[in-house]
Amino acid sequence: MEERKYLPHIAYDSVIFGFSGNQLKILIMKYHNTGLFALPGGFVKIDEDLNTAVRRGLKERTGLDNIYLEQFYTFGDVSRYQAGAMKTILEANGHHVPENYWMLDRFISVAYYALINYEKVVPKPDALSDSCDWYSLDKLPPLMQDHNQIVEKALQTLRDNLERKLVSVNLLPSLFTMNELQKVYEAILGEKLRRTTFQRKILSLNILDRHDKQYSGKAHKAPYLYSFKEK
Repeated sequence: MEERKYLPHIAYDSVIFGFSGNQLKILIMKYHNTGLFALPGGFVKIDEDLNTAVRRGLKERTGLDNIYLEQFYTFGDVSRYQAGAMKTILEANGHHVPENYWMLDRFISVAYYALINYEKVVPKPDALSDSCDWYSLDKLPPLMQDHNQIVEKALQTLRDNLERKLVSVNLLPSLFTMNELQKVYEAILGEKLRRTTFQRKILSLNILDRHDKQYSGKAHKAPYLYSFKEK
């Protein structure tokens, strides 16, 4: 990466959430020959909007366009500066790294969370990585720099927005059962919810359209399908 192509001292990191049916998962990169794990991130080109840079990075890792994306925090503590880790990553990939190389400078990172349909993604590692894989929140590997803090902040933001924004829209198929919607809420909140209370609360919000039942052999037990109303 040539320095003149990118803005100095500014980076981004993305917490990419996917829902597997029962668990909330995030995409994690493993850097080649280092044992270091990190969130997908990158740099912003001089002639590129910040949001465009993040979407470019997301498409490279997921293959998807039109991902729900939201900026949620900027991380700039001095303690996040770890030039040695970046030097290790670059050298492990065969790069000669001079002492004043721009990627060894201190970077402030603008953090985003993304919500995507888990079933539609085939994760792709970047040029410096061996893998890009889904990890459940309770089985994350130790992440480099302050990336564990970034994940925690993203999850808290997701929980805070659960009632104010329809975050579930992007984690479910277009038609879903009430049980599937409840599982998304439980995965995000990290707790079990009472079925009748949840259903009553969701229906009172008037955010769903009800469709025909999902038949599977036992008509009297077939659940209704729902979709989110158009905004």
